[in-house]
Amino acid sequence: MAAPGEPGEAAFARRIDPAREPGLSPEQRRLMAQVEHVQRQRALQRRLRSRNVLLALGIGAVTFGIYGYTFYSVSQERFLDELEQEAEAARARARARAEGTAS
Repeated sequence: MAAPGEPGEAAFARRIDPAREPGLSPEQRRLMAQVEHVQRQRALQRRLRSRNVLLALGIGAVTFGIYGYTFYSVSQERFLDELEQEAEAARARARARAEGTAS
């Protein structure tokens, strides 16, 4: 592999310090700083977007878990059926007493 200084080899992707580079104008230095800032913001947005997606999936999973558990537990409750049976038995006893006193 040829070194970047040899003829025929392009010197690209070489990191430079804009403050120490002698051939750059102040406008070029400002533009380089602006481009670096935009690249950092894009990287930050990408990282935050993935975190937000994971957080949304977690919250959604918890929400659907609670929703499903609520439906499951409500379907298992039989206390209304028991109350209805007790009320029916009380009505039957009351009818039997009323018939017993009426005859």
